[in-house]
Amino acid sequence: MKKIINVVEDEKDLNELVKRYLEKEGYIINSYLTFDEAYAHLDDPCDLWVLDIMLDDKSGFDLIEEIKGRNKDTPVIFMSARDKEFDRIIGLEKGSDDYITKPFSPKELVLRVNNVIRRVYRSDERIHIDGYEIDETQRIVYQNNVPLDLTTKEFDLLMLFVKNRGTAFLREQILEKVWDENFYGSDRVVDDTLRRLRKKMPKINIQTIYGFGYRLA
Repeated sequence: MKKIINVVEDEKDLNELVKRYLEKEGYIINSYLTFDEAYAHLDDPCDLWVLDIMLDDKSGFDLIEEIKGRNKDTPVIFMSARDKEFDRIIGLEKGSDDYITKPFSPKELVLRVNNVIRRVYRSDERIHIDGYEIDETQRIVYQNNVPLDLTTKEFDLLMLFVKNRGTAFLREQILEKVWDENFYGSDRVVDDTLRRLRKKMPKINIQTIYGFGYRLA
C-alpha cells in the first residue's frame, strides 16, 4: 500500500518540486501552503509529515504539537532555511525524526523520506522473486541465505522492476527514475548496470524488449 505524505511549505515552487519528486518515488502527496490548510487535514490519514518551520503567522513547531497530540508515532521531517542548532534541538524535543536545511537537493529529501519511512514502518518480511529474497529495509538481496554484493544503483534498478513487475520501461524512463532527471550522461549506463545485475542474479527474469526497453516478467 502506498504511503501518504503531507507536505507543508509556503513557498509554492518548492512545494511543487518536493511534491513532484516524492510522487515520482511512488508516494501519495497532499501539499499545503499554510498552517490553516494543513490544520484542517490533521485528522486525515497520513504516514509522514514534511514541515517547513516558518509558516505565515504560525510555525512548523506549532503544527508538530498538533500532529503528535493526535498520534505521537506519526513521523515528521522539518525543512528550514535556518541552519541553527537551536532549531534542530527544538525539533528533536518536539518529536521530529529528521531536519533538512534549505537549499537542499530534492534527491536528498527523497532519501531522507525513504529512510524515515523504512525505519518507522519496518517490516521483517522479505520479497521473494525468481529464487531470490530481498530485504528492502536493509537493501540486501539473498540467494540461499547468502547475501549478494549489489551496488546502490544495481539495487535501485532491481527494485524499480520488482515494484513494477510486468511494466515495460524505456531506457529514458529508467534513467529518470533511478539516476535522477538531471543526470548528465548516456542512457547506456542503464544497459551496463543491467548487464552487471543479470550477471550477479542470473535467475532474475528481466526481459529485453527490442526497440523499446526492459520489463520484469
